[in-house]
Amino acid sequence: MKQLNYKFPGIFVREKRKGIYTINAIPGKRVYDERLFKEGKTEYRQWDPERSKLSAALTKGISQTGITENSLILYLGSASGTTVSHLSDICTKGFIFAVEFAPRVMRDFIFMCEKRKNIAPFLESANHPENYSQVPQVDVLYQDIAQRDQVGIFMKNYDKFLKKGGFGLLAIKARSIDVTKKPKQIFKQVMDELNQKTTVVDYRVLDPYEKDHAFFVVKKK
Repeated sequence: MKQLNYKFPGIFVREKRKGIYTINAIPGKRVYDERLFKEGKTEYRQWDPERSKLSAALTKGISQTGITENSLILYLGSASGTTVSHLSDICTKGFIFAVEFAPRVMRDFIFMCEKRKNIAPFLESANHPENYSQVPQVDVLYQDIAQRDQVGIFMKNYDKFLKKGGFGLLAIKARSIDVTKKPKQIFKQVMDELNQKTTVVDYRVLDPYEKDHAFFVVKKK
């Protein structure tokens, strides 16, 4: 195994094999039926790009994320914790504040958080950051929610929680914003909105892993 590259600490690739991996923080335990692979005494979890938009973006060649082992991350839309679990593997000296609105999904997520001590779950709406105002300033803001005002919700949290120079990672589902427009039009609209207040440092369309989705990386000015 070798590190993907110096910009992605904690993310690994296997020679002559496709896929990316993280070191399993809870050896022997799967989160979503992912493949486990052992090399020496170290166990790795394969990070499925069809189950995680961040993995899809990495697989599509996104140039940077700002995530390190020390990162404080605010994650909006944690769902059952597929992507959060891999971030937990990476951020061995950091911490993840994970916000999810759906109670049924949150129940499953809490079981995972009980085993992974660097995650704090919040049963709240990402549209109301005042309800989790105890979250400190973070290095990375990550959002994956399927609502019409995805950019507006992202910017509320960006303004309140992201440190200057921090990274924002935004997964956009075009059909949730406007089903009447082509995804390419939506992605351009999002790019224009983000450029008004942030510096967009990279962008990838996530096909074929996630249809009608794009992934934006921004940096706070």
